[in-house]
Amino acid sequence: MKRPYRSTPVFDEKTLPAALRGEHRTKAGVWGVIEVIEGQLKFMLADGTGETILTPDRPGLVQPEQPHRVEPIGALLMQIHFYDEPPEVSAAAAPVPRP
Repeated sequence: MKRPYRSTPVFDEKTLPAALRGEHRTKAGVWGVIEVIEGQLKFMLADGTGETILTPDRPGLVQPEQPHRVEPIGALLMQIHFYDEPPEVSAAAAPVPRP
């Protein structure tokens, strides 16, 4: 199993940085996996093509250079893990395209 080269601290709904709540992206060649430890987090692609609710059973996968933002839904504990190759994450992690 692949290991992240870096992980953020654990954030809650109050400590989640404003930079993550606004549009941002990973660097070229960097994948992110958003792990929700407790609660729910809304994960939105910046171009409006995908949105999903992340939970402890449903992580979020961020592709390299993919503009996105997140929004907590109530009480939350979450962490982001960064990889320099595609991580092993279930297909359920991808954002749901809007009709």
